[in-house]
Amino acid sequence: MTTPPPVAEIPNPPVGLHWSNPLVRLFSPESYLLLLAAGVGLSTGAAIVGFHLLYESLHQGVFSWLSSTLSAWGGHQTLALIPLLGGLVMGGLILIWPRFGPSMTGLIGLARGTGGDEPLRTPQKLFAASLSLASGASLGPEGPSVESGGNLGLAIARWAKMSRERQLLLIGAGAAAGIAAGFNAPIAGVFFAFEVVLGTSFAGAAVSAVLIAAVLSALVAQVGLGAQPAFSLPDYVVRSPLELPLYLGLGVLASLVSSSYMALVQVLQQAFRGETAIGAVLGRIPRSLRPALAGLIVGLVALQFPQVLGVGYETIEGLLSGMSLTPLTLVLLLIGKLGLTALCLASGFVGGGFAPAMFLGAVLGSFYGWVLTAFFPTSWIPIASPPAYAMVGMAAVLAGSVRAPLTAILLLFELTRDYRIVLPLMAAAGLSAWLADRLRPKATHSDLPGLPQKREPDLPLRLPVEVALRPVDCWLPSDLTADQALAQLIEAASYHALVHDRHDRVLGLVTLPDLQRSLSATPTEPLLAIASRELIWVHCGESLAEAIARMDVRGLQQLPVLAGGTDESAVAMTAVQGWVDRDSIQQALNLAEAQDQLLAHQARQLTAPVFTEKA
Repeated sequence: MTTPPPVAEIPNPPVGLHWSNPLVRLFSPESYLLLLAAGVGLSTGAAIVGFHLLYESLHQGVFSWLSSTLSAWGGHQTLALIPLLGGLVMGGLILIWPRFGPSMTGLIGLARGTGGDEPLRTPQKLFAASLSLASGASLGPEGPSVESGGNLGLAIARWAKMSRERQLLLIGAGAAAGIAAGFNAPIAGVFFAFEVVLGTSFAGAAVSAVLIAAVLSALVAQVGLGAQPAFSLPDYVVRSPLELPLYLGLGVLASLVSSSYMALVQVLQQAFRGETAIGAVLGRIPRSLRPALAGLIVGLVALQFPQVLGVGYETIEGLLSGMSLTPLTLVLLLIGKLGLTALCLASGFVGGGFAPAMFLGAVLGSFYGWVLTAFFPTSWIPIASPPAYAMVGMAAVLAGSVRAPLTAILLLFELTRDYRIVLPLMAAAGLSAWLADRLRPKATHSDLPGLPQKREPDLPLRLPVEVALRPVDCWLPSDLTADQALAQLIEAASYHALVHDRHDRVLGLVTLPDLQRSLSATPTEPLLAIASRELIWVHCGESLAEAIARMDVRGLQQLPVLAGGTDESAVAMTAVQGWVDRDSIQQALNLAEAQDQLLAHQARQLTAPVFTEKA
């Protein structure tokens, strides 16, 4: 049995667009899409260049001057006030703009028509992120970069009156452009768009659009910020193939760190929303004061461990270059950075989680490498130096945090431009992502800025197949020939049909491509010789998860649905209730998800305490 190809994006702009926009009259639909993608890439690249220049200006200008002034006035201890001051200013911005525009999850909801009408605020988000990073918030620049690219993609798509599918595509192109410009990593940006944002249901012009946006964005960033790699590294080598299991051990530890990282972010976010026991205290703190509290804690920790401040690229490069830190310092840095990053994200500072994840991975890898060289007999297996494990640790923790191992691997390649330890890198990152998904299967991407929310994994389990049921549009008698069956299938406007005998027993299934191939070869071939006779069924009352699993086993696009308790060895036509296919399942899941969101919103409106209105 042949399955249909993946569903592609809508190939043409909406009806009425052809003559309402002069540009459309000059280009084919695909060329017009690529032109818009180029606009997304160029505008995102320019926005990211401005973001980095503003961040550097604030960091080296305003906050460096404040640091010098406070140090001269009150000594070294007054440096703890810098993140506090940044938090106070952030609180003022929160009073002006309670939200800095939609997250990636919100952008995708806007494109699909399920996200309300939240205004896009790209300049405000980039300014808030610049202020957060410049004042020492323990975050990274990539979350705002990705979300700004997505904002610009949606804005351009709306201006061009594109269909919802192409709005989503240009959001993905903007996300790719954000990674490409933010990290000077266009290849990782493209993989990020398809691995995390868009999925694999887009094809054809979609790939070209994302590629163009990523390349042009990276080009603009290279012109504005330079083309040098993020980290300058010494030579790394794999000392022995027998060392690979040691890197797998690092992958296991990385999955634990990344799972803890994501869990702590989620716990603190819930606490500040007043949803946990500790939230009884934190939830009462006004939103405008939460960044100041986080800034004060960051500043106090930074008095002893200044490495936790800001993006942390200097510390990462130091560890990759062999900087010597004591094992105790590495452990404390790991714990401190993990906690402070989660606190900054939950409290209202604006920034991303990629750079902190790479920091955690570099620290973990350095400590792991130190343990191996200190206690493992090198006479048994030659062991690489700790910097090699630091680099692999970066990719492994990032892969476990983002659940995107390909993006993590390619990002590390482009950041370091070092391909010599590719096997350990791939093994550790893949294992970390897989184990992290096993440890926290209900984790959502939206725990980190710049990442869309994953669908609730329990949703297909609690929905029966009936919610996605479609009627059988076409029944074909078994005594037809291929050309006769194709004519009836076309008349019914159906993609597939069930085949039955003269006793109304179901004998098999046939699809449109099956009949098309037979028409080209032997038009009079009997229908039973073409149909798939070994049918896979799903029964009423079973879950959508069961249907999805059975389709995945054989790569099917549809399943016939039987009445509960029907004997599959002899199925009568009257026992067939209809079909479920991937499109109907996706639609049912989207509707159920929207209903859950609506009910949760209504519940919050009914139970919201009075003090939250002051936040």
